[in-house]
Amino acid sequence: MTWTVTFYSRRVEDDILALPAGLVARFLRYAERMEAFGPDLGMPHTRAMGGGLFELRVKAAEGIARVFYCTAVDRRIVFLHQFVKKTGKTPSRELLIARQRMKERRHD
Repeated sequence: MTWTVTFYSRRVEDDILALPAGLVARFLRYAERMEAFGPDLGMPHTRAMGGGLFELRVKAAEGIARVFYCTAVDRRIVFLHQFVKKTGKTPSRELLIARQRMKERRHD
């Protein structure tokens, strides 16, 4: 049974698609795999961040990006937030945005 990929908002979708071309291509490939095989592609592609939040780890020649997501009823994967990674540690501000959006989505 397949999964459905959705986005928190049109802006999140636009932000992801505005990433550099190599990162977008990698994101699209992973999103297709997630639709076919589910939200857990395993390391190094996906990682649990705790509390139902996950990150898709996207790497290409242009750099590294992270796309946070959660799962919802009816086998949906909801992409919540993205950012281009510039340091070794995920900035707490980026995590805070993703967790807030996950809470909002779960109360819809």
